[in-house]
Amino acid sequence: MRVLIVGIFCFFSVFMVAQEDSTIRSLKAVVKNAQTDEPLESVHVVNLNQVIGTITNQKGEFSISAAVNDTLYFSYLGFKSQKIRVTNDMFKFQNTEIALTELAYALEEVIVRPYQLTGYLEIDVKNLPINNAYQYSISGLSVGYEGGNKNPSAVTKVLGAILNPADLLRNLFGKRPAQMRKLRQMKEDDQIRDLLASKFDRETLMELLQLDKMDIQDILNNCNYSKSFITTANDLQILDAISSCYEEFKVLNRKK
Repeated sequence: MRVLIVGIFCFFSVFMVAQEDSTIRSLKAVVKNAQTDEPLESVHVVNLNQVIGTITNQKGEFSISAAVNDTLYFSYLGFKSQKIRVTNDMFKFQNTEIALTELAYALEEVIVRPYQLTGYLEIDVKNLPINNAYQYSISGLSVGYEGGNKNPSAVTKVLGAILNPADLLRNLFGKRPAQMRKLRQMKEDDQIRDLLASKFDRETLMELLQLDKMDIQDILNNCNYSKSFITTANDLQILDAISSCYEEFKVLNRKK
């Protein structure tokens, strides 16, 4: 009988610990410069598991909802991005400090090629570079698709991507349902949107979606976004492009 009571007590102890670990609570901490120990203001903090974000105040402080074992992603211009796993101690002890390491940037030589303008509009317009990425619209779809540089097969490629999603997009979207479900959550969080709008390196997108840079490029290529868009768009524009393509893929795949 005593053994049974001890066993029940151990079971409930383990159950209560598991319950506590999965509980979402408010986590408070401070972000500092690892070199100077000064607090860092406006550091973006993203909970990759809960898909929510916040920024630090003037004292480097932040508060974010999290559970034990969630991963927090810290991003700040000029500093190395960092991931921190949430532990029980971070909830128990106040003023947990997170240190970010400053990056040293080596600036490459930039050659500026000015356009020779004559002052005559008709002549100057002809000398300006032209973006040859063509967009195609398809009846029944509200969003146009970029077909890249114009060539005889451009329209065929666009139609192939839209009308045969099983061949081109199933492997990209179908095998990653969890990551793709995060797209809507990311678009609804203002702090994450602000962070992505200021970034062009795809790092935060890669962490949030658990995709590598080649996966992101493959998705955009197979959705027929032009090379110029893929290379020049900020991370928020890339997010919107992937999300739009995914929503249309779901609709078209449902009809098959």
